[in-house]
Amino acid sequence: MQISEKQIELVNGRIKALIESESFYGKRLKEYGIDHIETAEDFLKLPFSEKNDLREAYPLGLMTAPEEEIVRIHSSSGTTGTPVIIPYTAKDVDDWAVMFSRCYETAGITNKDRIQITPGYGLWTAGIGFQNGAEKLGAMVIPMGPGNTDKQLQMMQDMKSTVICATSSYALLLAEEIQKRGIGDKIKLKKGVIGSERWSQKMRDRISSELGIELYDIYGLTEIYGPGIGISCEKESGMHYWDDYIYIEIIDPVTGKNVPDGEIGEIVITTLVKEGAPLIRYRTHDLSRIIPGQCSCGRSYPRIDVIMGRTDDMMKIKGVNVFPSQIEEVLGTFEEISSEYQIRISHLEGKDTMRIYVESTGDYDWNALSKHIAEKVKSKIGFTPIIKIVEIGVLPRSMKKTARVIDERYD
Repeated sequence: MQISEKQIELVNGRIKALIESESFYGKRLKEYGIDHIETAEDFLKLPFSEKNDLREAYPLGLMTAPEEEIVRIHSSSGTTGTPVIIPYTAKDVDDWAVMFSRCYETAGITNKDRIQITPGYGLWTAGIGFQNGAEKLGAMVIPMGPGNTDKQLQMMQDMKSTVICATSSYALLLAEEIQKRGIGDKIKLKKGVIGSERWSQKMRDRISSELGIELYDIYGLTEIYGPGIGISCEKESGMHYWDDYIYIEIIDPVTGKNVPDGEIGEIVITTLVKEGAPLIRYRTHDLSRIIPGQCSCGRSYPRIDVIMGRTDDMMKIKGVNVFPSQIEEVLGTFEEISSEYQIRISHLEGKDTMRIYVESTGDYDWNALSKHIAEKVKSKIGFTPIIKIVEIGVLPRSMKKTARVIDERYD
């Protein structure tokens, strides 16, 4: 997707603001001798921005609007390194709510729905983003936040919640609890808006069937407003994103060059109207592709595919580059195991070992099953892992994101 003239005009407005505020990116543009762009080719000459740039700007080095116009800050949810602080103006907050409201509308959610919000509030963008969008839509918000599953289920029944907003991990935990307690007939959920982590088709199918609801993938990251910059529609053919607020490129993560539409690469985002902390050509490290053509749902907004992983997900084991999505793809073909898995990598007696823990869904020959899974995984990644089968429910469930890869080599 090539950048349009209107988008170039909006980018120039952000370039001017960045240079005038002398932010890190404004200084970088001066070093490159760039004060505006005129063509799509000019846009591709703009330097990338990275998370490390944002960390180095801590605490308020990203602030591009005057301080008296900043009404809120948010921070990225990462647990490592210096946090990233993103300032928002009142317009940024409203723009985000408009985008999020669009997401709800795309999912067929209306002001008659009751939306139960389970992601966290506070510095993280999730809970408050889901809430602002729901209020903009005019729906009833049940702002639960994370945890306290007993209370979540009680409110879900008493308030007759029709929409659940959650990470896929917590949606699965709730689905399992509802089934365990036999309260499915008291739950009125119709739709789930799920974000924050990549999830497999198998996990999606489990949550959807156990809760009896339609599921929608929502996309976003703190650096670019938060969740709500894109969502899947009823056709389940990728996620529409709001190209009047953001411009998306897909690049080869190694060369940095744009790849043709339809090819998988790294998502790079430019904010077109953000005031508090505009970002130009921000490398997200999320892997996806632009889906060419118009969606059969009739909406004209462009689409990216679901998030397939991250460039930094890659594990190097026995000299082989392995992505969790490759393992997930193989495990998804086995009906005998649940959607949950855990990969543990260790270094024993001078060599790397990969153990994959999976949950059996029935009374199977575990020895034969583990050998079969190991063979299938080997044919995908080139070496044989150790498969450990456990009973269903043994692997950890999370109220936030589930840690699926644990590398013990560096403990």
